Amino acid sequence: MTSETTWHKSSYSNAAENCVEVAEGPTTHIRDTQHRAQAQLSVSSFEWNALLHALRSH
Repeated sequence: MTSETTWHKSSYSNAAENCVEVAEGPTTHIRDTQHRAQAQLSVSSFEWNALLHALRSH
């Protein structure tokens, strides 16, 4: 992850503070908006897309 990483949260979140943010790319990074400086979860783009597909299917 570089200093140029672009983070975003869902448009469904509006101004909510209790969200997660993602930075998508070859590796997708996921972090808690309330604890940005703490650990982040990183998954491959394949894994991230599989998760999104599974969530949309239910």
